[in-house]
Amino acid sequence: MFHRTLVVFENERICPEAVTYARGLALRMDSEVTFLMLVHMPFLGRSFLGSKRNAMAHLDERMAETLGDFSAEFFRAGLVVSVALRVGDPAEELLKFLAGRPTFQAIIWGSSEAVPDGSHLRRDHWISKVAATLECPLLTVSSKAPGTKPGDDRHK
Repeated sequence: MFHRTLVVFENERICPEAVTYARGLALRMDSEVTFLMLVHMPFLGRSFLGSKRNAMAHLDERMAETLGDFSAEFFRAGLVVSVALRVGDPAEELLKFLAGRPTFQAIIWGSSEAVPDGSHLRRDHWISKVAATLECPLLTVSSKAPGTKPGDDRHK
């Protein structure tokens, strides 16, 4: 069976522990990994299209370098990895991205150790608006509690 894992990042924030977790999960599941960077960028309003174009060009350069470095680690481990960047409304861009691809078996929140504002979904964050429509689990990572030993399953 072919497995696919999506790692979602928000506004250029990348949690290294989430990337490490994604690599380990992909190795265990023998899955392909997709990194998706979602950047909130409204296009309506008073800004000129040229300034948006310039901002997107700089964003492309930064993300190619950053996500390229992470991708190289996955390639060295023998994993297939792809990278995507979407700008606009993050909730809408995530759903459009998912609708245009085969189902993922897992989605990992890659911008922090927990979905924004702790272990429970914050009602006003965009991810909470789409979590119920996802076709697979939304996973987060967490650090081990102080004093736990490697392999101990107790989390903070």
